[in-house]
Amino acid sequence: MTTLAESLAHDVRQGDLWDRIDDRRIRCHACGHCCPISEGQAGVCKVRFNRDGKLYVPWGYVQTVQCDPIEKKPFFHVRPGAAALSFGMLGCDLHCAYCQNWVTSQAIRNPRAVASRQPATPRQLVRMALRDGAGVVVSTYNEPLITAEWAVEIFRHAKAAGLMTGFVSNGNATPQVLAYLRPWVDLYKVDLKCWDDRHYRQLGGRMQPILDSLRRIHEMGFWLEVVTLIVPGFNDADEELQRIAGYLAGISRDIPWHVSAFHPAYQMEGPPATPAATLIRAAHIGRQAGLRYVYAGNLPGQVGDLENTRCPQCRRLLVERRGYRIVSNQLDGAGNCPACRAPIPGRWSDSAP
Repeated sequence: MTTLAESLAHDVRQGDLWDRIDDRRIRCHACGHCCPISEGQAGVCKVRFNRDGKLYVPWGYVQTVQCDPIEKKPFFHVRPGAAALSFGMLGCDLHCAYCQNWVTSQAIRNPRAVASRQPATPRQLVRMALRDGAGVVVSTYNEPLITAEWAVEIFRHAKAAGLMTGFVSNGNATPQVLAYLRPWVDLYKVDLKCWDDRHYRQLGGRMQPILDSLRRIHEMGFWLEVVTLIVPGFNDADEELQRIAGYLAGISRDIPWHVSAFHPAYQMEGPPATPAATLIRAAHIGRQAGLRYVYAGNLPGQVGDLENTRCPQCRRLLVERRGYRIVSNQLDGAGNCPACRAPIPGRWSDSAP
């Protein structure tokens, strides 16, 4: 019987993000693991592999494709109310015990994950986006860094059609992959999971590459938003939240930080769901650290004003939200506060850089 990994080995093409180490090994540069890969072997992600001394990467299929509100990604400073055509493949370079998309991300590692896929072309996906009125095309559901070549090919067509593009990622990037993505990717959401390298290693990664990438993503001009899923007993201590918020504020006080509620999932069903009070506490810590835009997610209507965007200068309510629904949007097309004319950082219109 053909395994999923064997089947996926046919939906590939030669990759771009690699170099040769010696006669037996190549090195992949798609994620922070920078895997040295021997002939016939795959990297940590299980989907990028060495065949005949060359790197082969996923190509020509999607596991999931659907239109979502841009707020679901979440991007709160990008065209409020826009639809985002969201697509994903299979695999991940981490193995988080609480993964919400584990059926997709852990399909090759976990036999319980039964994930089908369908052939697709970049033109088909862009036509779907245009048909559904989407203004943005986003690579998400699994880790997009490990399928970067496929995403870039889709984004070439999307940009030609006048669409924005984005990554929803764990941020475990390399300088090489970010340089490869930058001409084709407008928006970058990073899931900063904790401030504890020991915990990051439990999830299958290391903290430092993510921290380095956050700074680099911002400096390179991607529009960056950051999410931290607050898991009781894992990353909800005041000191840890203060260090996360302080690091982000040290890069830019204008980075939106989303603190989201954990719900028991996958292999982490022990901790309770995150209460609204914890999100409110985390948001208060973010604001004390100097962040101008802090949001609380996944508990619509339970977190007071923390779903909304306010002007940091005059406190005017600019974008009112409830969950993924836009209740009102007072920003002008350029993203300025109508009361004091303060510019609000983001990508508010089609023409935003």
